[in-house]
Amino acid sequence: MDNKVNVTAEWPAARQAFLFDGGEDAHQARPAPFFRPSQIVLTKGANTTPGRRKLAERICGAYPEAEVVEAFDIPHNRVRLGESDQLKLHLRGKKTLVLGEHRTAVRRSEETGNTCPNYWHFSPYGFCPYGCDYCYLAATQGVRFSPTVKVFLNLPEMLDQIDRVATRIGRPVAFYLGKLQDGLALDPLTGYSRRLVSFFADHRYARMTLLTKSANVENLLGLDHRGRSILSWTVNPPEITGRFERNTPPVADRVAAMRRCAEAGYPVRAVVMPIVPVPDWQAVYRTFLRSLLERVDLSRITLGSICSYPQTVRLMELKLGRHNAISHNLDGSHRKCTDGRARFPHELRERIYRFLIGTIRQACPRLDIGLCLESASMFDALDMRSSVGRCNCVL
Repeated sequence: MDNKVNVTAEWPAARQAFLFDGGEDAHQARPAPFFRPSQIVLTKGANTTPGRRKLAERICGAYPEAEVVEAFDIPHNRVRLGESDQLKLHLRGKKTLVLGEHRTAVRRSEETGNTCPNYWHFSPYGFCPYGCDYCYLAATQGVRFSPTVKVFLNLPEMLDQIDRVATRIGRPVAFYLGKLQDGLALDPLTGYSRRLVSFFADHRYARMTLLTKSANVENLLGLDHRGRSILSWTVNPPEITGRFERNTPPVADRVAAMRRCAEAGYPVRAVVMPIVPVPDWQAVYRTFLRSLLERVDLSRITLGSICSYPQTVRLMELKLGRHNAISHNLDGSHRKCTDGRARFPHELRERIYRFLIGTIRQACPRLDIGLCLESASMFDALDMRSSVGRCNCVL
């Protein structure tokens, strides 16, 4: 078995073979919906073991029309795309798939200045093939230089590190897949979800929380997940997704995927974010939330507004113009907020949250409700102090 890792007692030996590429049960890579790369770049670490080479070959084989470039001497985050214009660079990155290794893929978040509880997260993927105009990742420091879509081939090492961290902590702890990528968008290519669900199902302490906009759930169904993989979807009314989320699965397909996974016994959550106060937003969100809560048995719902850094807002405005419906409601709040993020004014956010929470409570009085990346004063205003830290990314 190539690509060996250090296995502790918390990682049952019977499952080890399932975590490695190659062999009879190797996943057959299929093109990922909503993603058609014109170029695939093989970077440092993509060819260092037989298992990684086999997986890279399968992924490249799923896109025979793409140009394959060998660049084994450079790391995944140093792929130059030859564009100086920020928007052109961003758009070209969405058409470029990078295969390599991520040696620091398991980390702890370091949010300050808001109520985020911080959490462990991991990155078998980087960035996202979807085209949301407001994407908070698109202009972040880790993406701006080389905004390519990435698959990291060293999954066994990531799981080994998760095992060591969780075993050291010695109690159930969540590891979040979705902070720096979409958790399922590229799963048809890699089949990673089956290995992840198997790993977390068998681990004494490690649990997975996953966030996605994808409807690719076929690999998840029929697995013995033991309730230890929590699946969550970012959703919004069709009036919002159709306007601001280009090249993404329709929200109806996401809700159908949520329902299938809930019926398969997974704990399923929803993240309604970013909430955008379009005209008649109360009716738009009331109709959507009532339908969602009627169709899917949720274990938690998290609400969130725009909370982007200024450079992300600038990229959004290159796509939508400066007078779009999101920018129209921003008030320069990043200069007031201690975390430097641009938000809608406190009064507007409070009014929106209060309305949505009331709508949710009418349909599901006992449903757990969280707020994402909000201030302590917002929780106080909504009388939700007991909900601080009970949001999507944690247990």
